[in-house]
Amino acid sequence: TLTTYGVRPTIIKDHVETPADLAYDRWNSFSRITVSRSETVPPAMFGASPRLPHSTIEQRALNIDGGAGTALYRFDGDLAKLGFLRYDVTNLAYAIPDLKTGAVIGVGGGRDVLSQRLFGLSDVTGVEINPIIIDVLERQFSGYTAIAALDGVKFEVDEARSWFARTRRSFDVIQMSLIDTWAATGAGAFTLTENGLYTVEAWQRFLGRLNPSGLFTVSRWYAPGEVNETGRLVSLGVASLLATGAAEPRRHLFLATAGNVATLIVTKSPLSPVALGALKNAAKADEFTVLLSPDTSAPSAVLEKIVSATDRRMLDQATTGFYLDLTPPTDARPFFFNQLWFATLFDADVFSHFTHTGVFAGNLIATLTLAMLVLISVALVAATIIVPLQPTVREAGWQLAVGGTAYFVLIGSGFMMVEIALLQRMSVFLGHPVYALSVVLFSLILWTGFGSLASERVRLAGTGKLLAWSVASAAYLFALPLWLPPLLVDLDGAGLLVRAGLCVLVLAPAGFLMGFGFPTGMRLVSTISTGPTPWFWGINGAAGVLAASVAVATSIAFSIDTTLRIGAACYLLVAAPAVLLMSAGARSNHTTLRSLHPSAPTNV
Repeated sequence: TLTTYGVRPTIIKDHVETPADLAYDRWNSFSRITVSRSETVPPAMFGASPRLPHSTIEQRALNIDGGAGTALYRFDGDLAKLGFLRYDVTNLAYAIPDLKTGAVIGVGGGRDVLSQRLFGLSDVTGVEINPIIIDVLERQFSGYTAIAALDGVKFEVDEARSWFARTRRSFDVIQMSLIDTWAATGAGAFTLTENGLYTVEAWQRFLGRLNPSGLFTVSRWYAPGEVNETGRLVSLGVASLLATGAAEPRRHLFLATAGNVATLIVTKSPLSPVALGALKNAAKADEFTVLLSPDTSAPSAVLEKIVSATDRRMLDQATTGFYLDLTPPTDARPFFFNQLWFATLFDADVFSHFTHTGVFAGNLIATLTLAMLVLISVALVAATIIVPLQPTVREAGWQLAVGGTAYFVLIGSGFMMVEIALLQRMSVFLGHPVYALSVVLFSLILWTGFGSLASERVRLAGTGKLLAWSVASAAYLFALPLWLPPLLVDLDGAGLLVRAGLCVLVLAPAGFLMGFGFPTGMRLVSTISTGPTPWFWGINGAAGVLAASVAVATSIAFSIDTTLRIGAACYLLVAAPAVLLMSAGARSNHTTLRSLHPSAPTNV
């Protein structure tokens, strides 16, 4: 809306935003950041202890995309004034003595950085992907909060996983509190988006940057009486420990809750009696509920089964048979926040869970949104492409109609399956969907264009060449899930330019080969008849539109690699209609030649 403050959004997610209430707002490709005007109120807490003394503090609300909020406390450098942070369950790990060096993933308003300094850590590094947030702390509101001026505090503007892969430093503690992508939309549709911070490979990286007695503390939303997101968090912790060689993962885990927040503490070495005693005493003093401890059984049978797993087979058995997906996310299936099995939608009892607290309702809305998009796409494709263009193919012979339609459906579907799969895979590798969109789309369009251009000079004339192209395309795509993931993990620590360059090189053969598909198909059908050309253009676009949603669903339900393999299979199968079209084209040319030269020998 055009206001006295300029063109600004006024309805953000589900509430009206008043520009006069904001002291700062700024956009970039990552998100929109707003900072409210200061007010004196009780301090904002994530998981407050019932023992929290009443107090007030001046603070501002720092909001990301209108949906993810945190506090920006007025801070003059006196850590003693932040004593209320000692009563937050997100800081339970600091009850363990002798922690000196720490790192924070996702700085936000700086509360985790302040917590580490409050609990005596002398060396603290905050890793934040969004430069606007660091600008807020270091410059825009440096007079409001002195966090950037604290001794021993420094910030790194970088994607956390990549930064930890590159750094040679090790830490006593790494903290990640409530970092997610829920803010991207009020409807929760980004629960269907990949997140590279919550995968087994990512947590292996973080654990690898801990000192021998170090710990990784992660706080996530908790639904009392449910195990949903908490169950998946524990499953991820167990799988990561097993991947690093831990014999008994439960000896490395401690989980406590307060209100709607649960904090999981994952230690590199088994918890020592001293460390375990300190955690239990702190939890008891602050009246936190302990859900997991190495020396006691979990109150939840599901959590107990998960934490008791000593190998992946046991973990897989422990996470199956539940109405939500509790399996540990990996880079091949990095959808931590989506826990709704698609099959659950066909369960007669599914809507009985709708009122449950936790992730179920949001996941259901997101999944139904995806299903609605598919149905709307089908309706619009039928109304704008299938029905209007159908008359153009009625007069075509069966070989042209069937062969041409199959050909363009396969290359349209195959291309989109490959594109979506590579977007999802490279999003994890590059660290943010914005990078993946720009690099992957640029690369595919560029190399596909080169392939289309090359098809003019290197025409696939003859069955042998068609089969060679089909097999070569499929072979490269089928091979990607075999050699690409280990390479991406090895290069996690490379700079963004190097990682983007690798994406361009990896996509080059795929894009170049796929670029032959459309122009080759048009030549094949035009040899027979140019009449149905609009139909084939339309059917190719329709297949791509529908395949986009199907590709997302396939990656979530099975894996990104499965989506890529389906795309590869499409390019392998396209050989059959291509040969059919070539055969029909040869007969059409022969008939035309006979009509022009009736006296010519029949074997011409």
